[in-house]
Amino acid sequence: MKANVLNIEGKKLREINLPKCFSANIREDIVAKVLEVKKRQQPYAPSLVGGKQHSASGIIKHRRHVWKTHYGHGISRIPRKIVSRRGNRFNWIGAEISSAVGGRRAHPPKVLSMINAKRINKKEMKIALYSALSATADKKFIIKKYSTLEKLDKDVPLIVSSVDKIKVKELLTKIKKFLGDELYNLAVKKKNVRSGKGKLRGRKYKSNAGLLVVVSKDEKLKTNVFEVVNVKNLGLTDLARGGLGRLTLYTEQAIKDLGELK
Repeated sequence: MKANVLNIEGKKLREINLPKCFSANIREDIVAKVLEVKKRQQPYAPSLVGGKQHSASGIIKHRRHVWKTHYGHGISRIPRKIVSRRGNRFNWIGAEISSAVGGRRAHPPKVLSMINAKRINKKEMKIALYSALSATADKKFIIKKYSTLEKLDKDVPLIVSSVDKIKVKELLTKIKKFLGDELYNLAVKKKNVRSGKGKLRGRKYKSNAGLLVVVSKDEKLKTNVFEVVNVKNLGLTDLARGGLGRLTLYTEQAIKDLGELK
C-alpha cells in the first residue's frame, strides 16, 4: 500500500510504501473488546469510619431491669448516644444510621465495584492496534465517524514531511490550508459547557477529540489546539477514541517508526 508525502503547504513531495499495519484487516469486535478493558474510573468512596465516630453503638439495651435500657420508654430501637443524664434517666439522640443527623450514608459508592480487573491477550492487543491504524487510512471509517463529513477529497492517511521546529501560529495557518475549511473545523479542539446536571458533578465541560498528530521519537511539537502523541506512546485509546477512523496526521518519520513495530 502506497501513500503520498506532502509538505506543510499541501504539495506532493514523494510517494512511500506504508507499513503492513496500515493494510491490516479491521476487526471492530476486538477493538470494542480492548476499549472496554481499557476503561478506567477513578475509585471514590466516603471514609470507612464516616458517620461512625461516636459512642452510640451497643450502649442501649432493650431489656427490662438493666442499666441503660430504653425498654418501656416509647422510643425506637436505633443506636443512640448520650447527650446528658440525671440518675438513670438519659437524654439520648439517634446516631450512626442514615436517618440520623451526622449518620453514615445508607448505600455509599464502593471502591471494589470501580476497579476494572479485566485482562486482554497480547495478540488481541496487537490486532486492535493494527485495526485502529488501518482505519485511519480508510475513508469509509473516517466518513462514518464524523457525521458532518459527507465526502473526503484528501488521500488518507494524511502524511506530512515534518512539523518539527515550526511555530504554533504558523503551523495553524498552514494546517488550515493543508486540510481545508471542512476538515479543519473537525480537527480543532472545541470545549463546551455540558448541558444537564453533569456540570454540577465535576464534569462541567466536554470537548471533541480533534485532530491527532503522530510525531516520531525525535520530533517535538507543543500545541493545545490538536492532540500530539509521540509514536512510542501511541495507543488504541488515542487512535480509536469515540470509534474507529479518527482524523490523524502522521509525520514521515513517524511512519518509518511504525514500520519497526513487531
